[in-house]
Amino acid sequence: MSTPFPFTAVVGQDDLRLALLLNAVSPAVGGVLVRGEKGTAKSTAVRALSALMPTLDVVSGCRFSCDPGSPDPGCPDGPHEPGAFETRAARMVELPVGASEDRLVGALDIERALSEGVKAFEPGLLADAHRGILYVDEVNLLHDHLVDLLLDAAAMGASYVEREGVSVRHAARFLLVGTMNPEEGELRPQLLDRFGLTVEVAASREPDQRVEVVRRRLAYDDDPAAFAARWAEEEAAVRARIVAARELLPSVRLGDGALRQIAATCAAFEVDGMRADIVMARTATALAAWAGRTDVLAEDVRQAALLALPHRRRRNPFDAPGLDEDKLDETLEEFGGSDDDDPDPDPGPDGPGGGGGQPEPDDAPQGGDDTAARPEAGEGGQPQPSGAGEQSPVRASEPFRTKVLSVPGIGEGAAGRRSRARTEHGRTTGARRPRGGLTKLHLAATVQAAAPHQRARGRSGPGLVVRRDDLRQATREGREGNLVLFVVDASGSMAARQRMSAVKGAVLSLLLDAYQRRDKVGLVTFRGTDAEVALPPTSSVDAAAARLETLPTGGRTPLAAGLLRAHDVLRVERLRDPARRPLVVLVTDGRATGGPEPVALAGRAARLFAADGVASVVVDCESGPVRLGLAGQLAGELGGTAVTLDELRADSIAGLVKDVQRRAA
Repeated sequence: MSTPFPFTAVVGQDDLRLALLLNAVSPAVGGVLVRGEKGTAKSTAVRALSALMPTLDVVSGCRFSCDPGSPDPGCPDGPHEPGAFETRAARMVELPVGASEDRLVGALDIERALSEGVKAFEPGLLADAHRGILYVDEVNLLHDHLVDLLLDAAAMGASYVEREGVSVRHAARFLLVGTMNPEEGELRPQLLDRFGLTVEVAASREPDQRVEVVRRRLAYDDDPAAFAARWAEEEAAVRARIVAARELLPSVRLGDGALRQIAATCAAFEVDGMRADIVMARTATALAAWAGRTDVLAEDVRQAALLALPHRRRRNPFDAPGLDEDKLDETLEEFGGSDDDDPDPDPGPDGPGGGGGQPEPDDAPQGGDDTAARPEAGEGGQPQPSGAGEQSPVRASEPFRTKVLSVPGIGEGAAGRRSRARTEHGRTTGARRPRGGLTKLHLAATVQAAAPHQRARGRSGPGLVVRRDDLRQATREGREGNLVLFVVDASGSMAARQRMSAVKGAVLSLLLDAYQRRDKVGLVTFRGTDAEVALPPTSSVDAAAARLETLPTGGRTPLAAGLLRAHDVLRVERLRDPARRPLVVLVTDGRATGGPEPVALAGRAARLFAADGVASVVVDCESGPVRLGLAGQLAGELGGTAVTLDELRADSIAGLVKDVQRRAA
């Protein structure tokens, strides 16, 4: 067994370490979601936590880790005889993103259940994680059906496995810890709310701290055992402090004043439901116990708010996480009035890259001068003339609700909520022989396959003699996620500020819909002399919205270049993810300028999409009393349909794409 990196040797990341330790003190806090860029010790810190968890007493021989003091009366391995138990370390179980449903909840032997009436059950990861830690790396990439199972187990504290009327139940209470990179997509709101605390992590910008990170990592890689031995004393001290805090926890008093501050804070930040209040109360109590106190102070409530509220105040995926700390302090002072002696309490882990405060707002410089200074050079290195009329970015109008856009036919892509597809979950449409292990039994088809052979198999009793060849897998139809590729004209002909604001608002609305339907999105823009992939296909609608918001306009209209670049993006993505079907949304007024025969060249580029059978829609942004109808002509070349910008806001886009589907079918 490899030696884990010591928890106390992690440099910085104070918020992350505190959140994990609070859950070790009080598992009722509800787990931790760690958000941040790659290479910031997220997984290292989580895996190191398991070495600090106190040991457990479990019933001897129980595969479900029953507590000998109060064993689960419905345990599949029960009933348990009193007295026999063993002590072991708390487990940390990792759930792979690509795990199957049976691997998570366990597998029931359907063949034995049908032929022998025996509940032969093989426990899954939820059983292994009972009374321990369930860790999901890249939790935002977890398939929806696994998320549903996690939600059920977290809500009920138990896991149910049911196959055609045969069911098994076992306890499944665990500390849920997830890590994710927000650039790869956001988490479903239902699962997001199940994490008690959230932490934002980032790499330190301090050279001395970065040097220390490298020094410790190199020392660990050279000799893990020796490095761990150097930190053994610190590890033992933290472990002892966790045990002491657990013992003190029942004695901690959460007074009416602290409860009033908690309720007022949750109300001030307009969080949904009451779970935030409960989590804040448990977190503040754990903070007091961790500090060795029996009273919850205002500083505990403040730190609890910074850890428990940021992910609960988001109204849509475009909202930046974090809290307004000035507003938080004002609320605590108004409803507590006990912070006069400590107006700026030290929350401990509020260091560089801390998780509770406002994130840095300037990932990229904005403003007219900065964006205008960025040359829109072509591949040949020819800069865009300064007189091209480039304008600074404009803000998007308010997003609105859209109807469902879908791709025609039946696909086999990743699970989602957009287009029809053959999936492992959904409406049963037929049966087939299983490929590999049986996951969804089609009972009627199985009985029908076995029935003609009963006499030949010597059936004499009431039971059905079932062989492996008789089993039939249910085929199901559900929904898949698609690749929605936005191709946006950012040229001078689109530069009218009100028009561009409306265009951005419409695209943001579709991005929000893509988030809810578990799509991948991409963004191609064209202006000046060339087109660029502003955002390669990704599951992060946040990133797409951010790129769209900072998009400047101006210059000529290289429409053909934009279409060819989009076609190239789809070609590459088809190699990477051949099962995911695309939907192209082209936002333009249809004009093409620059180079010889720009309109004819754009038409030839558009016909490439029609030849590939790619579903498409053109959002016609042409305005003014005289309209040339170029977008409609372009839509005909694409094999799609055009809709005006005004019609787009009138919820007509879904009907339009349905027309595209009917014509493509």
